[in-house]
Amino acid sequence: MIQQIGRYAVVMMAFSLILGVAVGCSSKEEKAKTEKTTVAPGSDGVTAPYAASAAAQSAGTEKKADEAGTAVEVDGVKLPKAQLNAQIQQQLAQYKGQIPADQIEQAKADIRKGLVDDFVVFVLMNKEVAAKKVTASDKEIEKEIPAVMERMKSQLPAGVTIDELAKKKQINMAKMRDDIGMRIKVNKLIEKELGGKVKITDKEIAVFYESNKDKFMKPETAHVRHVLVGKSPEDTEKKLVEKKAKAEDLRKKLVGGADFADLAAKNSDCPSKQAGGDIGSIGRGQTVKPFDDAAFSQAKNAIGPVVETKFGYHIIQVIDRQAPQMVKLDADVKKQIKAHLESLRQQGAMEAIVKRLKAAANIVVNGA
Repeated sequence: MIQQIGRYAVVMMAFSLILGVAVGCSSKEEKAKTEKTTVAPGSDGVTAPYAASAAAQSAGTEKKADEAGTAVEVDGVKLPKAQLNAQIQQQLAQYKGQIPADQIEQAKADIRKGLVDDFVVFVLMNKEVAAKKVTASDKEIEKEIPAVMERMKSQLPAGVTIDELAKKKQINMAKMRDDIGMRIKVNKLIEKELGGKVKITDKEIAVFYESNKDKFMKPETAHVRHVLVGKSPEDTEKKLVEKKAKAEDLRKKLVGGADFADLAAKNSDCPSKQAGGDIGSIGRGQTVKPFDDAAFSQAKNAIGPVVETKFGYHIIQVIDRQAPQMVKLDADVKKQIKAHLESLRQQGAMEAIVKRLKAAANIVVNGA
């Protein structure tokens, strides 16, 4: 289906802007501490977190060393262990309660490696744009700001606004402009690497579509409505027998000509009762198996037999059913394929740049 195209990982550069990059320290003391522990190249600076691409894999001249206080050093630019550890804890906090206790250490190791790789890529790309004298004009940066602000808004917790963060000085606008500028510069490096070959032709789009038809297949769907006599964990065997009997009685009324929507509204234990029991169209496999089997086997408009699931007893009616069908290669699908292929091409260019820079760099990674 079309949605599957959107699920492809788009990793084209080391500086995709996320809220964490644009949010500054919450106090002068924290800001001062960060500035003291970060050794940055040139005026662009090196900040955390480092949102880098999957291209930042260990390679080139990386080697282990034991330099107290430094987690990683790239051509003389250092990331202090204290700062790296703080970033690791910050990321772990985002998954509090979601990682099993016996997997915490592995999670820490994975996060550490990712942050180290990110730092390496960040420093190397900073040096490269400086060496190549790649620039980003104020006009180019201003053009990108609205889209960045929209992305930031989409990541804010419920009830929190950009204006509130700005008033509390939790948004560092200067830093955000620097990040946008860096992203623009990296994009220019990628364009140069590609030699103008980033454009995707109609022929390439058509070939991708024909070669990946499984990704553009709309699954079989069933438009269903039901009446549910719900189960409860406290139900005794006697109570369950009574509930099933109630469901059978409701089914008899429907078979006898009772209005389905009215009966569902008055008797169903499912929130869909507000819509007369209508739950809309479902794809095969989207519901629990007994319900799914009934939805895709019953004759249209028939009042099916009572179906038992973990939720209770269902009386199901299939209003309509659509067979699987291919999504047409229309303008919208072409646009999505084009964006996907451009991203893959840019990702490949980014990986090539990083690999080349790593091979010529002096990278020292210390132990945890």
